[in-house]
Amino acid sequence: MKPEIVISSSDLERLEGLLFSPAARNRGDLNGLRDELERAVVREPEEMPVDVITMNSRARFREQPSDREYELTLVYPGDAGQGPGKVSVFSPAGSALLGLSVGQAIDWKTDDGRSIHLEVLEVRQPEAAGH
Repeated sequence: MKPEIVISSSDLERLEGLLFSPAARNRGDLNGLRDELERAVVREPEEMPVDVITMNSRARFREQPSDREYELTLVYPGDAGQGPGKVSVFSPAGSALLGLSVGQAIDWKTDDGRSIHLEVLEVRQPEAAGH
């Protein structure tokens, strides 16, 4: 069962614009993101809980079974290669992280086929900082 997710109306609008662009419209690998957007609870940016992963949020995670902690920033596709720890919302990992909040966890398979379990420990989001 997937956890409930919350996204901001501004993130939804921009992501839908990207998904309906000619370059992305017929990409089947983006169906996971489309599904996430469809099931999400949508709020205005100023009403977003401060512990939810929005676009451009920096979040700290704990990976199981390794117990390793690390930080990632969820970014738009054009920003993904511009620095360490940036993950595109167009990637399976990125679309799975969008809308999660502190305390929630998600399971998925890595590119090499391993199953991992990620728990959200902390979120620093632009909306909470007034951006």
